[in-house]
Amino acid sequence: MNGKVYIIGAGPGDYKLLTLKAVEAIKKSDVIVYDRLIDSKVLSFADHNAEFVYVGKQPQRHQVPQKEINKILLKYAGEGKTVARVKGGDPFLFGRGGEECDYLHKNGIEYEVVPGITSAISVPAYAGIPVTHRECASSLHIITGHQSAEKESAENKENMPLCDFETLARQEGTLVFLMGVKNIADISTGLMSSGKSGETPAAVIENGTRPEQRIISGTLTNIVEKCEQYRVKSPAVIVVGEVVNLAEKLAWYQKGLLSGKRIVVTRPAEQSDTLVQGLEEYGAHVTEFPVIRISEVQDFEPLNRALNKLASYSWLVFTSSNGVEILFSKLKEHKTDLRKLHGLKLAAVGPATEEALNARGLYSDYTPDQYTSEQLLNGLLKLVDSKDRILVVNSQLSGPELPQGFKANGINCDEVAVYTTVANALENKIEFLLPELEKAHYITFTSPSAVKAFVSMVGKDTAGKLSAGVICIGPVTENAAWEQGLKVTAVADRHDSIGIMKKIIELVQIS
Repeated sequence: MNGKVYIIGAGPGDYKLLTLKAVEAIKKSDVIVYDRLIDSKVLSFADHNAEFVYVGKQPQRHQVPQKEINKILLKYAGEGKTVARVKGGDPFLFGRGGEECDYLHKNGIEYEVVPGITSAISVPAYAGIPVTHRECASSLHIITGHQSAEKESAENKENMPLCDFETLARQEGTLVFLMGVKNIADISTGLMSSGKSGETPAAVIENGTRPEQRIISGTLTNIVEKCEQYRVKSPAVIVVGEVVNLAEKLAWYQKGLLSGKRIVVTRPAEQSDTLVQGLEEYGAHVTEFPVIRISEVQDFEPLNRALNKLASYSWLVFTSSNGVEILFSKLKEHKTDLRKLHGLKLAAVGPATEEALNARGLYSDYTPDQYTSEQLLNGLLKLVDSKDRILVVNSQLSGPELPQGFKANGINCDEVAVYTTVANALENKIEFLLPELEKAHYITFTSPSAVKAFVSMVGKDTAGKLSAGVICIGPVTENAAWEQGLKVTAVADRHDSIGIMKKIIELVQIS
């Protein structure tokens, strides 16, 4: 039985412009066939077992011919697999999606088209240019800025103009040229020689909706010279018309403190929301690279023994929100009445752990001002005495300092590990994640295990050559980074997600 192909438009660049239907289709696909310029975050929605096939085309270098792409889609669908064909922009606007649908139709393959937000409208919008405006333009004309390889051949080029400039020059509306930066000289000359005023406003928007977005504005007379001066490259959208003049007052993008900055977050996906959302609110482009994941321990017998004697403890100490989540899931599993916690005092290493307790209607009796095990120990030693008995809930990878510190001071202490961290299987995603690392301004680490897994995954040589600044959540993570050959740029003063954000903002402001 044949599979199905989704022809998906991924939008202009910013992954948040992806449609919900596109995300849904990517998630359920077995194979992801993707183009150049697709944001890694778009691809990260795929199932971890999905196969990725890159068929990207670059100007002057078509790596995979369209006929071969058609065959690739047919091959996988013929094997009964669900295929996501992910394209930039909209698949039916100069995206050759129609050709792919026609090929699939002829070969009896079911397909579905998921429209995308076209760069013809969205990229100018991110530059503060409305493609229509009641006072400037009542029509929009979208033109391909390049010809097929056959038409661009030396023998045909002189006899076949890029487009019908005479008709375009007569239009009073907005002209938008896609994929035309290489031919901008022909475009500007063609329009002016056909009667368009050389004073007509023109803009070229490079890397629209992306952190590196640039807007080069001018007129038809000088836009070519300006593009050469600023070395404008593909991808770029060309806008010609009076609406270009509105950009100066309507520009809104790249106003955040971290606008233009690419930041990689390596912490587990289930823990990254606060950090990712916070960075994005400040305007950063965030790539999630979850090199580790949280895993429950294999042996819960030590925890079961501790739960059976809960009444003997006076303090329950949590060193992470993971410990809170797993402990309470086990209490529920064992149908343990929460009233058995009556009389127990609670301690949390930091605000994230506090919040996990608060979500269950519980509140910490002690949280240190600095979120480290050392400060947690020092603070608790002032609150307990030899009559107390403490249960520490932590990770298999936690250091022995906390329980040993209590025992060294004559305090009875039991320790139970309820979780560990293991390296994520990202082998099939490394191909599109590595370019994100090379473009990153900062890489964040929130645990020693994340540092070790990251270096193991990308290789010590690659990790050591990255130009991105390395930001660590605390001194323990910092030590692990240095040991792994990473050059640490800074350590958060406050050892949590907020501390990491504040440190990055501080670095950006003084740079």
